[in-house]
Amino acid sequence: MKFSLLNIDGSKSSSIEISDQLVNLKINYKLIKFVIDWQLNHAKPRIAKTKQRNQIKGSTKKIIAQKGSGGARHASKKAPIFVGGGVAHGPKGAAYKIKKINKKVRKLALAQSLSKKNSDKRLFILADVKTKINKTKEFNKFLVKNNLGNALIISDEESLKNINKSARNIKDLKLIKDEGTNIYDLFKYKNIIITSTSAKKIQQRLLNEKN
Repeated sequence: MKFSLLNIDGSKSSSIEISDQLVNLKINYKLIKFVIDWQLNHAKPRIAKTKQRNQIKGSTKKIIAQKGSGGARHASKKAPIFVGGGVAHGPKGAAYKIKKINKKVRKLALAQSLSKKNSDKRLFILADVKTKINKTKEFNKFLVKNNLGNALIISDEESLKNINKSARNIKDLKLIKDEGTNIYDLFKYKNIIITSTSAKKIQQRLLNEKN
């Protein structure tokens, strides 16, 4: 599929060819949600931890007689029903319920996320920025002209150096390197802007079976 390249200075540019296997796939929303949940699970691991009844310090002496008291038969003060006892089914720390998913599944979900943005007409390819832009006003003018508010910019290293100073203070705009492309950010921001070099790198990485 062909994309027209955007230029920050507003000049006309050539087009770029992106594989349909990257931007024209059928969307599986359950798969995408599964990978987003995995990503958030790793971003904020569970660090809360409670003690089970076998981890509580204290006497193991039987607290009341087995029979004759008229009450229930209790053996230990460490049981979850008592104050100061263990916690039943509580969080067990950072290693608790960490999901593991196949690398191919992550790559497929990322490609489908790009396809979703493309089908929504929210995926744009930016020509590599060769000249350093120092003024925020100049970069913001480019965004306003192309109606690209609330955007995620996926940039190659050279372009990132040239636009970082002018773009970093703009509201609802995030810049990341192409190797950091992730599904959560793709769905968090309304518009996705990818530099041409980054688009080629992402395509090569996702469509290369060896990676």
